[in-house]
Amino acid sequence: MKQDQQFHQALESLDDRIINTSQQPSLNQLVDQNRRNLLKGGAALTLCGLFPALLSPLAKAVSADLKKTTLLNFQSVEAVTSTSFDSVKVPPGYRAQAFFSWGDAVMPDAPAWRDDASNSWQDQLLQAGDNHDGMHFFPFAEKPDERGLLVINHEYVNPTLHTAGMNFVEDSGGSRTRPAEQVRKELAAHGLSVIEIAKDDQGQWQRVARSPFNRRVSGFTPFRISGPLAGDARMKTASNPTGDEILGTLNNCSMGVTPWGTFLACEENFHNYFVNRNEQDYAQRPEHKRYGIGLGGSSRYYAWESVEPRFNATPDAEQPHQGHVNEPNRFGWVVELDPFAPESKPLKRTAMGRLGRECAVCSLGEDGRMAFYSGDDARGEYLYKFVPDGAYRPGEPEHNARLLDSGTLYAAQFNADGSGRWLPLRFGEPGLSVQAGFADQPAVLLNSRGAADAVGATPMDRPEWVAVHPHTREAYVSLTNNTDRGKADPTDAANPRAYNVHGQILRWREAGADPTAEKFEWDIFVMAGEGQNAEHSIPDNRVGNIKGDLFSSPDGMAFDSAGRLWILTDADETAPYMSSIGSNQMLCADPVSREVRRFLVGPWGAEITGITWSLDETAMWINVQHPGISYPASDGLSRPRSTTVLITREDGGVIGS
Repeated sequence: MKQDQQFHQALESLDDRIINTSQQPSLNQLVDQNRRNLLKGGAALTLCGLFPALLSPLAKAVSADLKKTTLLNFQSVEAVTSTSFDSVKVPPGYRAQAFFSWGDAVMPDAPAWRDDASNSWQDQLLQAGDNHDGMHFFPFAEKPDERGLLVINHEYVNPTLHTAGMNFVEDSGGSRTRPAEQVRKELAAHGLSVIEIAKDDQGQWQRVARSPFNRRVSGFTPFRISGPLAGDARMKTASNPTGDEILGTLNNCSMGVTPWGTFLACEENFHNYFVNRNEQDYAQRPEHKRYGIGLGGSSRYYAWESVEPRFNATPDAEQPHQGHVNEPNRFGWVVELDPFAPESKPLKRTAMGRLGRECAVCSLGEDGRMAFYSGDDARGEYLYKFVPDGAYRPGEPEHNARLLDSGTLYAAQFNADGSGRWLPLRFGEPGLSVQAGFADQPAVLLNSRGAADAVGATPMDRPEWVAVHPHTREAYVSLTNNTDRGKADPTDAANPRAYNVHGQILRWREAGADPTAEKFEWDIFVMAGEGQNAEHSIPDNRVGNIKGDLFSSPDGMAFDSAGRLWILTDADETAPYMSSIGSNQMLCADPVSREVRRFLVGPWGAEITGITWSLDETAMWINVQHPGISYPASDGLSRPRSTTVLITREDGGVIGS
């Protein structure tokens, strides 16, 4: 689907631009039972691989033994440069199979997906959304290796969502208009899916079609505003004059998981969904201008405002609260969802700041204090962490449920000598005053980007996913690329390459291994890129220092419990400098030796993203987003579908070991 690939490439250029079954218990019985099991220790069992502070002494000893062995125990997969490649390739001894694709049933009464994309928007509300991204597996405490919930973000939509693509018509005023059916289907295809999965009698993972836990969250789902901006005047609109509820979540990219077992979805490129046609108002409204809300006839992505007034952020003096001028303020937040409570209303946590947020990855200390790390994915934007005021207390759900509503947001400053500081974004700090344009702390949170500008944070090369080492608490961030480096932002020690087309991975160590520390040390783990040829004709800014298989544009990242760093890429494989690297892929790195091996190659035109494991790590799921030909049918004819892929070893062993 050439049109679909061109659409994806156009969105990429906008996104990273610099902006300065039958008899079963009732649902309530199941929820209550699982909650009781979690409170008896199941939460620690299910999350110990993510948070080392939850590991038992025995598990810590096992982890120590693992560190003594070779981490990368699989045969490297060759790169694929063929533009007709339409499959997923994994090492010998492994198998990869399509598991959950756009349009597959989520709810019990969902109709079958139609290859001509003629399903209605009402159908789509019951089916898997589009462009699968960040995800996580939540085991059931009583059968953690056999049953669980898979939570999957649906970032945005492709033209293939509709039979003949997206229909835009320009009106007499120069604004684009859209068919209402298409807009509603696109809203329905955003959000999240929650699906129960379980092993069958043959030990194979399957989706549970009629699970009471299955759920679709979409652009129509109500969310409660939580934290400092709940009820704030800057969150009130004509549709929600109390400023306490929001319809929908958009552009959910990566994610995080809390120690108390909830899923954190992160709203990334929300700015492309809104328009403010009033230039004077736009210029003096930093929560629009600094985030790049559309200015002109239409919003950048889908022109939903032609059907749904809430996406028209132009001030209207004749409406309460000036219409929907504040609607963009209601996006860009961390969204917290409890997968085991399907009837609960998800929350938008405003204390964590408003960003083009890629992730919210938790690092948990021995004392229960924690930090949540986030990248803001645009050229020249920043790395952040949020430190809650309180500490996590196992077995105290009411206490833990309030932890994300108060705390301190920081932005990172990387010094040339390898030291660094976390700069608090706190009203009253130098640069964060009324005189500097910040009326109060909610204003700082609404314009976290502007606050990071003001305190002198370091502009980075598109900071995306963060991964925290399960034994050392070292944190790693993927810096995907930045073709503006050396122009809009000068090169520096953390971002050393001008016109950086390949990106790098940076890591830091908090002082005292304390997630709440305000000082850290850092280094560059790897510079992605090409290998130099015999003629030495490849420019230095494109040459990497990879010890192993070449890759470009690191994006997704996660550690398994043994400390292997898995790296997923989002590069433009059509670019001439990608001729030796090929289509997007997943690799695995040893943090000590820095060896990198390619584990998976995806279909042409796709990003490889989203990664999670079963608790015993004998199953891994990754996402193939916006494949360009016909995957997963791979017949050269069918409509391509974003797909969650299940990876297992043929001998049933641990992935990567």
